[in-house]
Amino acid sequence: MLAVVIRTVAVHGYRSLRDLVLPLGQLSLITGANGSGKSSVYRSLRLLADAALNSVVASLAREGGLPSTFWAGPETIGRNVRQGIYAVEPLANRKAASLRLGFGGDTYGYSIDLGYPPPPPPATMFGLDPHVKRECIWHGPHYRRASALVDRRNNFVWLSTTSHEEPVMLTQHLADTDSMLASVADPQRAPEMLAVREAVRSWRFYDHFRTDSDSPARLAQIGTFTPILHHDGSNLAAALQTILEMRSDEALATTLEDAFPGSRLFVEVQNGRFELRLQQHGLLRALSAAELSDGTLRYLLWAAALLTPRPPELMVLNEPETSLHPDLLPALARLILAAVKNTQIIVVSHSALLIRELTSAEVCSHLHLLKDFGETRLDGSTLFNTPKWNWPHR
Repeated sequence: MLAVVIRTVAVHGYRSLRDLVLPLGQLSLITGANGSGKSSVYRSLRLLADAALNSVVASLAREGGLPSTFWAGPETIGRNVRQGIYAVEPLANRKAASLRLGFGGDTYGYSIDLGYPPPPPPATMFGLDPHVKRECIWHGPHYRRASALVDRRNNFVWLSTTSHEEPVMLTQHLADTDSMLASVADPQRAPEMLAVREAVRSWRFYDHFRTDSDSPARLAQIGTFTPILHHDGSNLAAALQTILEMRSDEALATTLEDAFPGSRLFVEVQNGRFELRLQQHGLLRALSAAELSDGTLRYLLWAAALLTPRPPELMVLNEPETSLHPDLLPALARLILAAVKNTQIIVVSHSALLIRELTSAEVCSHLHLLKDFGETRLDGSTLFNTPKWNWPHR
């Protein structure tokens, strides 16, 4: 199956992301001041991943529904408004309310367009659920009508064919709230759907691991073969033991020596439950996960995530520096740079030290976000250097 390496991510109408197109590399570092839109970029990527799990509508509901996620500013911001001659005032919307999310890669691209149900509202208490208006999978980094492979308009999903043949209908009964990426399967006629779906489903998101006294990472857990760390870190001991057994390059030992010189990590098993132990230099006994400091435990969680023996297509790390001592950040940066050899990584950060360490590597693409009249913009972007992007029309 072909890898879907993302070169561009695009968001339209989501919170402060009125119309944002970001170029991505093998390692992309997203920075910016508080409120500049970093978290919105992170959440929009999660929404894209939710489309492959058919949970994007539920995710939007948890955020308060479409009304609370739409761009809150005017449809257009004129030159006189930007120059301060006129105040920002509401204008009549000439376009349908729309939340659009998409990505493009060397092999495939995908986009989804969500909006309100058509009037009049149906006789149901779910009348405000967003509907999928348009979805498309295409070949190459950006959409062109000629490059479309699978196209969805409302409830109809079509398989594009050559210009001399009629499109093939895959289904005409797709539910308004269901994504075609998650709901339609035809591996013989539409293998690209399977490729994109499985690639997106493999994406992993790690955001603020819990390290409080009740954190699942501090508790003994039933141990099973675990090549992927759970997003809450609950299977930490099993994930680290899997790395110890599957990776022959001593990567975990090297990472521990880099961060905690003289330390040794091992896992104890009692009645099928795995419990993490860390023997630190100078101590007479090994410490359990319940005894570790927040920073030490969090670093072990990042090690388990980044040293995974089953790397995903994409890994997104949101503020990995949280609760880590500055002395650990260079080691964390080296851990990220080692992992990027096997997977595409996006890091959202506001730590000056981690930013400096990562940007010193040639593989890192630095994307600094700014806020302009409430709108998130990429610092240094112009009409001429912004990646090409076209949204499929409804």
